[in-house]
Amino acid sequence: MAETRRVVIVGGHGKVALLTAPRLVREGFEVHSLIRNPEHAKEITAVGATPVELDIEQADTDALAGVFSGASAVVFSAGAGGGNPARTNAVDYEAAVRTMEAAKQAGVRRYVMVSYSRASVDVNSLDPADSFYAYAKAKHDANEHLRSTSLDYTILGPGMLTLDPATYKLTLVDNQGRIAGKQPSGSDADTARENVAEVIAHVLANDSAIRQTVNFYDGQTPITKIFS
Repeated sequence: MAETRRVVIVGGHGKVALLTAPRLVREGFEVHSLIRNPEHAKEITAVGATPVELDIEQADTDALAGVFSGASAVVFSAGAGGGNPARTNAVDYEAAVRTMEAAKQAGVRRYVMVSYSRASVDVNSLDPADSFYAYAKAKHDANEHLRSTSLDYTILGPGMLTLDPATYKLTLVDNQGRIAGKQPSGSDADTARENVAEVIAHVLANDSAIRQTVNFYDGQTPITKIFS
């Protein structure tokens, strides 16, 4: 790990990112959070991170590599937010791939991708006319590209994200979002954003789940045992 122990969060103003930054600081990392809107800078500094203004839709690989240079890790937690398939592809796939190539160019091996639990399979079952299809395909393709790289990646696949407080406990699920072969319903398939943030901080602080995809919901097993 680089001496600076600096982590760059792509999509720094997102809900998960804002929860992740202070947890990384707690683990001893310096955090730089990429934002597009300078008006969000105060919210970034309020959680202990340093805002870096850079529009990832427009930034090329060289610009991203310049920001990543000397970092310990990159966390991709950006998202277009749905509603516009072209922009979803531009952010969740194209920009994601550029960050992977930039990390490699900058010599940053560690990379954490925030995805979702069914990203490997939804693209094969959804109707392309479905409003969720563009997001599912973008995340699927970005994950596949990441797996093809030499980066020390971790792909995290939470369930339906909530604003519930962290429980520090999870249930592992398969790539179809099933628990022990059964599809959960309702809140059983939820994941607190705070739990996602805890996982990000834990895997980076402990160099765990390298070159692994980990899908999870809120559950009963402590994070420290899952990623021991």
